Amino acid sequence: MPLQQLKHKLLVQKVQLERQLNAIHDDFQQGRSADAAEQAAERENEQVLNSLEYNAAEELKQIDIALQRMEHGEYLNCSQCGEDIGLERLNAVPFTTLCISCANTPV
Repeated sequence: MPLQQLKHKLLVQKVQLERQLNAIHDDFQQGRSADAAEQAAERENEQVLNSLEYNAAEELKQIDIALQRMEHGEYLNCSQCGEDIGLERLNAVPFTTLCISCANTPV
């Protein structure tokens, strides 16, 4: 997959995540029920939304880093060893910064 297609894929993911985050924020802005049983369900829903919000925000950060790496000509190189990441890996995980070898190396 050429670099332009990977960039497009990242930009599409970025828009989707931004929409998801906006929807989550809109849900948090809604008022809560006066009923105690409904409040308990709403608290559980808030915990799920908090988790979704965190995950979406983290993925959005990774996408922004990938786009910056593209701008600086660093996108195709592993941030740890400097070797080629490989287009197959980038196609599977377009925001990765590590080649498969470094990703599989225990910390």
